[in-house]
Amino acid sequence: MKNKFKNRYASLFAFLLLYITLGFLVRLSLTLLSATNISDNFLKLFIVFGKGFLFDLSVGLSFVMIYSIYLLFFPSRWIGKKADQIITYFLVTLMLFIAFFSFAAEFPFWDEFKTRFNFIAVDYLIYTYEVFENINESYPIPVIILGMTACIVCVFFLFRKKKVFSYTFSDRMRFGKRLMYTSVIVICGVGLLSLLKNRQAEFSNNTYVNELSKNGVFSFFTAFKANQLDYTQFYNTIPEKEAYSILKKELLQDKQTYTNSKFDNITRNFEGDSTKNPNIILICIESFSAEFLQKFGNTQNLTPNYENLASEGVFFTNMFATGTRTVRGMEALTLSVPPTPGNSIVRRPDNDHLFSIATILRKRNYDLKFIYGGDGYFDNMNSFFGGQGFSIVDRDRGNPLPDNIKTERINIEDSEVTFENAWGICDEDIYNQSIKMADKESKKNKPFFQFVMTTSNHKPYTFPDHKINMEQGSREAAVRYTDFALGEFMKKARTKAWFKNTTFVIVADHCASSAGKWEINTEKHHIPAIIYNAETPKMEVGKLVSQIDLMPTVFSLFGWNFNNATYGKNIMAMKPEEERALIGNYRTLGLLKNNIFTQINDRKKTQQFIYNPENKTISKELKSEQKPLKDLTVSYYQTASERFAKGLMKEKNN
Repeated sequence: MKNKFKNRYASLFAFLLLYITLGFLVRLSLTLLSATNISDNFLKLFIVFGKGFLFDLSVGLSFVMIYSIYLLFFPSRWIGKKADQIITYFLVTLMLFIAFFSFAAEFPFWDEFKTRFNFIAVDYLIYTYEVFENINESYPIPVIILGMTACIVCVFFLFRKKKVFSYTFSDRMRFGKRLMYTSVIVICGVGLLSLLKNRQAEFSNNTYVNELSKNGVFSFFTAFKANQLDYTQFYNTIPEKEAYSILKKELLQDKQTYTNSKFDNITRNFEGDSTKNPNIILICIESFSAEFLQKFGNTQNLTPNYENLASEGVFFTNMFATGTRTVRGMEALTLSVPPTPGNSIVRRPDNDHLFSIATILRKRNYDLKFIYGGDGYFDNMNSFFGGQGFSIVDRDRGNPLPDNIKTERINIEDSEVTFENAWGICDEDIYNQSIKMADKESKKNKPFFQFVMTTSNHKPYTFPDHKINMEQGSREAAVRYTDFALGEFMKKARTKAWFKNTTFVIVADHCASSAGKWEINTEKHHIPAIIYNAETPKMEVGKLVSQIDLMPTVFSLFGWNFNNATYGKNIMAMKPEEERALIGNYRTLGLLKNNIFTQINDRKKTQQFIYNPENKTISKELKSEQKPLKDLTVSYYQTASERFAKGLMKEKNN
C-alpha cells in the first residue's frame, strides 16, 4: 500500500480495493460463462468492464460510507483500544460477509435467469420460507457457509500480513484530516449513486452484454425502488382517444358489438345462446415450455401424456405467454390483459373485484376454487384470487388473508401430502385435491371452476421416488414427472361421474427460461395449450395467439352469450389479419404481428425486428418504422396501464 493509504483508513481502502477486484472477477467469470451468447459483441466488452467498474465503485463506496463515518467520529484517544478493535473487526466482517454472499448468490441467479439481481430477487426476498427452503434443497448450505467463512478468514490473514489493521489501530489521525477523507468518500459515493442509473448499462441489443455491465447489488436496489412503473412517465404515448380508437378496432370481431358508445368502453357482447354450463378445470403447469414437446422437436419423450391429450382435443400450437413469471401467467389467464410494466397486477394493491373470468363465471353460478400446493401468500396469490371471489385451497403456513378479503380458505392437511418441497406439494397431491374438490362440488348440482397451479416443474426439481425412470434434480426429469402426474390425474378423472361434463384447459404459466441474446426472446415465450373434452372437433390451431385469448375462446366454444371487458379475443373467430401475441418482461413490452416484433421500453424507445415464424425467433432490427404497428403496440399497453391505474378494470365500471 502506498504511504497515503497507510493510515487510519487502511482497512477501509483495503476493503474497497478488494470489493472492486471481486466485482471484476465476477464479471469476468460471468462473461466467460456467457461467451457463446456474446461472440459477436466482444468489442463491446471494453464498455462492459468500464461501466462495470463505475457500478462496482459506487456500491463499494456505499459499503464503506458508514464505516468512514465511524472512523470520523471515533475519539482519537481511544484509537487502537479494545472497543475500537471489536467495532472495526465487526464492521469489516459484516461488509465482507455481505460482499461475498452477494457475489456468490449472483452465480445461481445468473444460471437460472441470465441476469444480475432484478425484481425477481426483490420479490423473493419478501417470501423467505419458499426462498430459503428452495436454497436449502438446491445447494449445500453448510459447505457454502464454510466456504464463505474460509474466505473471510483468508482476507483477515491477508490484511494482517499487509499490516492493514496495524495502520488502522496505530494512526491517531487528526479530526480535520479524517473529515477530509470521510467527506471525499461520502461525496464520491453519493455523487456516483446520484449520477449512475441502471439503464445506463443497457447500451446494446444483446441482453447478456447489458447485464454483464451491471452490479448485482446496484441492480437489486434499482428494482426495489422501481417495483412499479408509471406508464405515462416512462413510455411512449399517443392521445388517449386515438389510443382507444385504435384498440377498439383491433378488439372487435365479427358478430360482436360494444355495449355503449363511450370512447373508453371496451366491453363487447360475445353472442351465443347456449344454456349449458360444463365444469371447467384449468391446469396451469409451472414452466412448461413448448420446446419440451415432441411436436416442437424434442427427442427425449418427456411429455407423452400431454401430447396424447393434445391429439384428442383442441391444441393451440402457436400460443405465446405474456411474461416470464407465474403471476404473469395467472394475470393473463384470469384477467386477459396485456402485461403492464412493473409488477404483475396479481401483486399490486387494490386488485380486488376486477373484471375477470370470475365475473363471467359467477354470473352463471359457478363455484370458484384456486388450488395451490404451497402457501398462496407467496406472490400475493391468495389475496388476488380471493379478491375475485375464489375460495382458496392451499398449504396454510400461518399467513392469514388480508381483512378485506372475505372468502373461504381450505387447508391441505399433512395427512393428504405424500411429498413436499420448498414450493409446495407434488403434482400428484395437488391433482388429488382437485379431484376431492370436484367430487364435493358435483354433489351440489352446481357447476364448478378450478384454477389448479402446479409446482413440481420448479427448481429444485424434486418429486416422489419410483415414479419415472429418471433421477431427480434436473429440469428434464421434472418435466417428465409433471407429465406423468398429469396422466395419472386424467386416469382418475375419467372414472368420475362429472368427467363427461368437464372441460380441461391445460396450459403453461410461462416458459422454463427467458434468457437469450435479445431483451425479449420470443422463442422463450412459446407455450402449448389444450382445451380437452369441449364440444368441438379435435383439431390443431396454428394461429398466432396470446395467452390472454384462451379463456374467452373457451367460453365462446361453449356457445355462451357474455359481456367481455378484457383484451382477450375468440381465437376460433380470428381472421389472419387479427392474429397477434402480446409479450413482455418487467420493463420491455412487445407486440408480435405480421412477422414483425414491435417493442417499447421505459426509455420511451421503440424498436421493430423481423420475426421468423418457423423458429419463433426475432433477428435484425428494421430500419424503417412501421408506424401503424407502433401505434397499435402503444395503444394496447397505454390503455391497459391506465385502465388499471384509474380503476376502469373494476367490475363496477364494466
